[in-house]
Amino acid sequence: MKVLVTGATGTTARALIPVLGERGAEVVAASRRPGPRGVRFDWYDPDSHAAALDGVDRVYLVPPPDADPVEVMGAFLERAHRRGVRRAVLLGASAVPTGGPMVGRVARMVLEVFEEAVVLRPSWFMQNFTGDHPHAAGFRERGAIATATGGGRVGFVDVRDIAAVAAHALTDAEPIEREPVLTGPEALSYDEVAAIYGEVTGREVVHESLEPGAVERALAAAMPVEVARILVGLDGLIAAGAEDRVTDTVERIAGRPPGDLRTVLRRDLRP
Repeated sequence: MKVLVTGATGTTARALIPVLGERGAEVVAASRRPGPRGVRFDWYDPDSHAAALDGVDRVYLVPPPDADPVEVMGAFLERAHRRGVRRAVLLGASAVPTGGPMVGRVARMVLEVFEEAVVLRPSWFMQNFTGDHPHAAGFRERGAIATATGGGRVGFVDVRDIAAVAAHALTDAEPIEREPVLTGPEALSYDEVAAIYGEVTGREVVHESLEPGAVERALAAAMPVEVARILVGLDGLIAAGAEDRVTDTVERIAGRPPGDLRTVLRRDLRP
């Protein structure tokens, strides 16, 4: 099997690529700035798509961060299908239903276009607190993060667990369920996340619970306002309890329990 992995330098793809290799897949690592063994791929440059699809029969799709990524991805999905790609695995989101905004529209198209399609619907990443995400920077640089989630809880998930499920979705003889929801082992509020982060690092950090308008204004300074508005809307869903759940998806498909936040922070925040 030959698997095209888009967004190859991104968080989930970096975790996925070695797992695919262990499962015997030939991987085409595609990104805008590929390494020596990768291929150039840019969602916004159709001229880069043909070479990336050469000989590929399955794809891992990481949408670009647009308010409406289907406008960018639609032509590529149709082209991939015509070129013989039969299995597509999309990185979606637990908070965005198929047919909903942003990646939700892409999810509907993937499920309609490909004979073997899986839309992964992971919860929010634990790596949001350890990598380049604004929350990670907030804890590191000022000892605080701000959300409009109130006391709402989230089943944060380790990207390594997402990669493990994605590898099965791409390589198993039979496709897995079409829209698996992936979470970690427990649902946590952002106050609880801050407490765990402080426990692991020995630093005093806090979660600032703000009004939605204040969070939107802060986000809009770093991204398009329409994207900021959508993210604040997702905070509102968390506050209302929409993400307060855990699933058995990781253990059922990957055959092992999902990682917990303390373990992930201890591993990923090591000097």
